[in-house]
Amino acid sequence: MAVTQQLARIPAVYLAACRQSASASPDGDPRWDPPTPDVLDLDWAPALLVRLGELSGLDEARLDALRQATDGDTSLDLGFLNTHPHAIGPFGPVPTALTSAQVARVSELLEQIDIHALQAALPTDEREAGYLIGHGADHIIGGPREYLLEHFNALRDFYLDAAKRHLLIVLWWD
Repeated sequence: MAVTQQLARIPAVYLAACRQSASASPDGDPRWDPPTPDVLDLDWAPALLVRLGELSGLDEARLDALRQATDGDTSLDLGFLNTHPHAIGPFGPVPTALTSAQVARVSELLEQIDIHALQAALPTDEREAGYLIGHGADHIIGGPREYLLEHFNALRDFYLDAAKRHLLIVLWWD
């Protein structure tokens, strides 16, 4: 089974209700079940996207936004989502989240990233590009370019929608 990064965009009241459910449940069940259209599976793309940003010389503000978009922030206490037997990310670190204000800022900066310009910094040979990126990118069927384009666009669009709807984003590995 592959462990991949998951993101969910949720209202703050939903997170509060999950915290309340976990607190009231004898076994800590938060009743975490965000709607399927509000969940994004980023596969193994986070490290590859950040590495692409580093290789292409992406400016620090946008690179930090890309990191934050895929790492989240630990300032919100999400320990209740990491309680056995109901842990949402039992194979990775404690889930993280971004507040709606953080989501809005990250979304704004992701919108400013030209993924095609980033990819232009890579060697034209897909295998060489994969070796340069590392993290197993040289083994991506079809090469890393299409994979990174697809996952970056999905990430950017996911954040844009969350920002428009004033939602939080919770991140975990599952």
